[in-house]
Amino acid sequence: MEGSEREGGVLSSMDSTESRWVFQDEEEEEESSEIGDDDYVGENEGFDGPSSPRNGMMDSDDDDDNAEQRLIRTGPRIDSFDVEALEVPGAHRNNDFEDINVGRRIMLVFQTLGIVFGDVGTSPLYTFSVMFSKAPVNGNEDVLGALSLVLYTLILVPLIKYVLIVLWANDDGEGGTFALYSLICRHAKVSLLPNQLPSDARISSFRLKVPSAELERSLKIKERLETSLTLKKLLLMLVLAGTSMVIADGVVTPAMSVVSAVGGLKVGVSGIKKDQLVMISVTFLVILFSVQKYGTSKVGIVVGPALFIWFCSLGGIGIYNLVKYDIHVLKAFNPIHIYYFFKRNSTKAWYSLGGCLLCVTGSEAMFADLCYFSVRSVQLTFVFVVLPCLILGYLGQAAYLMENHDDTTQAFFSSIPSGAFWPVFLISIVAALIASRTMTTATFSCIKQSTALGCFPRLKIVHTSRKFMGQIYIPVMNWFLLILSLVLVCTIPSIYEMGNAYGIAEAGVMMMTTILVTLVMLLIWQINIIIVLSFAVIFLGLELTFFSSVLWSVGDGSWIILLFAIVIFLIMYIWNYGSKLKYETEVRQKMSMDLLRELGPNLGTIRAPGIGLLYNELAKGIPAIFGHFLTALPAVHSMIIFVCIKYVPVPVVPQSERFLFRRVCPKSYHIFRCVARYGYKDVRKENHQTFEQLLIESLEKFIRREAQERSLESDGDDDSDSEEEHSFSRILIAPNGSVYSLGVPLLTEFRDASKTSEEASTSEEVKPEPSSTPNISDAEQSLEKELSFIHGAKESGVVYLLGHGDIRARKDSWFIKKLVINYFYAFLRKNSRRGTANLSVQHSHLMQVGMTYMV
Repeated sequence: MEGSEREGGVLSSMDSTESRWVFQDEEEEEESSEIGDDDYVGENEGFDGPSSPRNGMMDSDDDDDNAEQRLIRTGPRIDSFDVEALEVPGAHRNNDFEDINVGRRIMLVFQTLGIVFGDVGTSPLYTFSVMFSKAPVNGNEDVLGALSLVLYTLILVPLIKYVLIVLWANDDGEGGTFALYSLICRHAKVSLLPNQLPSDARISSFRLKVPSAELERSLKIKERLETSLTLKKLLLMLVLAGTSMVIADGVVTPAMSVVSAVGGLKVGVSGIKKDQLVMISVTFLVILFSVQKYGTSKVGIVVGPALFIWFCSLGGIGIYNLVKYDIHVLKAFNPIHIYYFFKRNSTKAWYSLGGCLLCVTGSEAMFADLCYFSVRSVQLTFVFVVLPCLILGYLGQAAYLMENHDDTTQAFFSSIPSGAFWPVFLISIVAALIASRTMTTATFSCIKQSTALGCFPRLKIVHTSRKFMGQIYIPVMNWFLLILSLVLVCTIPSIYEMGNAYGIAEAGVMMMTTILVTLVMLLIWQINIIIVLSFAVIFLGLELTFFSSVLWSVGDGSWIILLFAIVIFLIMYIWNYGSKLKYETEVRQKMSMDLLRELGPNLGTIRAPGIGLLYNELAKGIPAIFGHFLTALPAVHSMIIFVCIKYVPVPVVPQSERFLFRRVCPKSYHIFRCVARYGYKDVRKENHQTFEQLLIESLEKFIRREAQERSLESDGDDDSDSEEEHSFSRILIAPNGSVYSLGVPLLTEFRDASKTSEEASTSEEVKPEPSSTPNISDAEQSLEKELSFIHGAKESGVVYLLGHGDIRARKDSWFIKKLVINYFYAFLRKNSRRGTANLSVQHSHLMQVGMTYMV
């Protein structure tokens, strides 16, 4: 079973080649014309996809969210595509894990170890040392109690919660807090950014399953979430808090892992000074972040075997110590020793919970790094390799401590046999560097997801693999994490205090994940309420207990990481707040359709040959920035296309479903809208010539289908005179389950205007030769005339019209709002990566106009 599967044993997976149930609007005041798979005849011959109704509709500002809907079954849909090659493959997105030989599978296991399990694999370096620094060993019963606590924490959190439950809540193979948020947004309208379109729900990968009408609980939760602005804001804040904790984890993980590994020199080299250890740690951290740019797959091949050796060393040393010292530590599998541990130590035992939490560090990274591998590969690797080696490692340390109560400060390195110390020490250094890299890659993945969903400033993202779309590198964030890690190492060199900071970040993100997965269980999986409550009560109660322990010791220096997480949270919230205000203001100030009709087909100016692609953020309506172009430029292009780059809450949008087109004005105006939809995992690295070609081809297909549906509508009018002038959308369901729309609204109100203004539209329009064949209809002549006009405009050149809209708070606004918008948000926007950075366009083909909105 691959990464796109959502539920194990609870829900059956839905393969991309199966038929899907989606909602189809029966009556809408406005509908986007979607370029579906059936339009790409040359690429997907024989494929019957659903046609979107009303392809020829004019742009309207009416809200279509309340349209009546019916449930229909669509035909098979392609579920992914190779973004960088711009090809539409027939395979599923996780075909990297299918049909591979034995050698490739072994290499995949090594990569999984190196990328996903590095963090949790190095936890034996410091777990017992931190635990016994807060609850000193006074007898063998304390060792057994601490070991029992660690064993059951390992079983409950990484195994039961993450491997068996949370991994199935992935978003088409994507993990992390924002992937969970995206999953929820697709099943309930909880996004605060009002740019959703009904057509977004028809993307083939948009839904996991239709919310069951029989489960009244799920429908009530959905309705409550959609109608309550407070709940929407609360949900977003939970997601932002979880993501900020992941980023904070990306700071403390390298520091903690490297410092604890280098600390082994205290055992191997007598008399080494603390400052020397700090300098060695700093050196390793600089090396670590310097090689981050070489990509996950390349480094994973190298470090995977090293981490496999590390896990084998853990298991081997554990077995050796069990045999040599005390095999009776196996009694720790009896949970009664946890009770004895708390009875003997009371408050100190509660403090030690912060150290016990460190044994499950990396569990969230295991979920966030899911995009690199399939769910099944992660599960099998953890159950059969990682967990047994970890348990043996902790059993061996405990067996050693049963006879050496005074060696708790460096429990792991002290328990290594003297002859194997230096080889194991070197492997531990490598494993610590791998663990640091694991959390860094998880941080990059979370930042990319949050950026695509409008919750983080845009940064430069480098894709390090042409084969795996999810493997990325963010240069700015990489060096930012390095600087903060160095600050943390230099200010908090003790692993005990640093371990407390580690626990704060880890417990925080775990609690957010538990809450979001609980909501997924209620809203999407729709499983028994007893199971949901059991999951929430057990794991949220456990994580709150751990969090209370680490939070109580926040004054020992670990407040630095908590402060950093708060700063990241504020950055994300301010960016989302400012972006939401900007979009809402643009919607309110968009141009009126009546104004354009009054200006006429020439728009009150000269229409020069060529195509103008006006980039804006509005999914509906005419942006106000277009008025600035009309007044600031001496002429505008003979064809205008409003291009909206829109991210929808899915990982990948198939290329055949990328473009939505609609006609903005009567035909003689030659103005269209194009919504180019991307998932948060899609890579926008298209060459601009390729993008232009795809866009124009999609526009031609839209125009041809518009003409076909006009013809169908005309035939229907001849058959039935009693039909209303604005006909309903008629749905035909073929025997194979494919859906066709046989009706579009009549456009008679625009036909007269089109006839009177056709001659005055532009002087550059290519006029076809008079037809000598009398049976060619006027509709066909009009179609060929418009297609010829598009070809002529394309040959004249394409110019990118970029509108930069800034926002300023009104003078009568509150002081806090002025501070946030005029300074903080303005600073973030000024220093973020502009959208034009993704366009490889010559400056001679770019034209920019700025505009300031008062909010």
